[in-house]
Amino acid sequence: MSFDFTPFFRDDLPGPAKPWGGFPAYNFVGGHSDAASVPATALSEALAAVIARDGKLLANYGIGHGSQGYLPLREYIARMLEDRAGMATEPGQILVTTGSLQAMDLVNTALLNPGDTVIVEDVSYGGTLSRLRQLGVGYIGIPVDRDGMRMDALAQVLAELKEKGVTPKFIYTIPTVQNPSSTIMSVERRQTLLDLAGQYGVPIFEDDCYAELLWEGARPATIRSMDDGGQVIYCGSFSKTVAPALRVGYLVADWPVLSRLMPLKTDGGCGALEQMALAEYCPAHYDGHVAALRQTLKGKCETMAAALAEQFGATAEFEMPKGGIYIWVTLPEEVNTDRLTQLAGAQGVAINPGSEWSADADAGRRRLRVCFAHPGHEEIRDGIARLAEICHAEFGVPVRGANVAR
Repeated sequence: MSFDFTPFFRDDLPGPAKPWGGFPAYNFVGGHSDAASVPATALSEALAAVIARDGKLLANYGIGHGSQGYLPLREYIARMLEDRAGMATEPGQILVTTGSLQAMDLVNTALLNPGDTVIVEDVSYGGTLSRLRQLGVGYIGIPVDRDGMRMDALAQVLAELKEKGVTPKFIYTIPTVQNPSSTIMSVERRQTLLDLAGQYGVPIFEDDCYAELLWEGARPATIRSMDDGGQVIYCGSFSKTVAPALRVGYLVADWPVLSRLMPLKTDGGCGALEQMALAEYCPAHYDGHVAALRQTLKGKCETMAAALAEQFGATAEFEMPKGGIYIWVTLPEEVNTDRLTQLAGAQGVAINPGSEWSADADAGRRRLRVCFAHPGHEEIRDGIARLAEICHAEFGVPVRGANVAR
């Protein structure tokens, strides 16, 4: 490269990317899924069938069904949400997006200005927190316990903000299999959240990307399904259930909201092949696929929990998840997981430091998030053993010889 573009770049750009060097030996980060569970053959057959039948629609932007996305896919999403989540939805209320991240960006662009305030859970999706910071938006974290966001704390914060003349732009929540804590908000709290949001005139942004990955039982009613006033914007995704690389998500909102979000989606439409393949595949296969995936993930979660207990003993505190792909771990105070992440990464063990997933970064520095979905059982056991060795060498935790499996 001979020409220097440096003086031409905007001053507020993030730091430069590094060339991808492949996955680490023990990859416990990101939202990767179980490779053997990807229904590659069935997706291939579905795509071949739909292309043979409707391939000429590829000549049109929007696959001949407008900028909201491929109509057969939106029709399936509407049926799926009503059947599996009790959420009556019309295809006209759905906007297909390039993953849930694009859905989030559209909502942020439409609603947020620098200096605004958003309410989040005190541990939350790192991508949400980083986006809010980049936009110059302040956020307030509400404590989370086993039943999800604490409504007493939320009520107090909303009252305090009102006294200051501040109305939050929205309350962002991941109510079902929360990321990273894997908690599940009780139905009672969902109703209280909706009531408080109505009382203070604050929208709710419900991120439901993990709700299909409960080990047992039916998924809880969505907050939007309990809302008769159009106050909830909802997003979901096929990334965690079918395949992350498909990058197909969706927004659900009443038309007055959706009509303002759509002009902000300036990409010319989401990938057509992905939408067409899912629309063909899902009606016959989705339910069975998800049921099998849940059991695969449950088995990997149990292996991860057993490895943490064996290698760290009581020094690694965590709640056993009831679904999802993550375990949220708290280590003793002397451990700094920012430092641990650097050291472990240099030795082929990738973890997410808790500071990146906490509204208060300092409060997250003894925590870490480990993803168990992608690595095999042996990789999980070996990787956690290696992580424990690195942690002990740097911080003296866990104490060797004192580990007792829980």
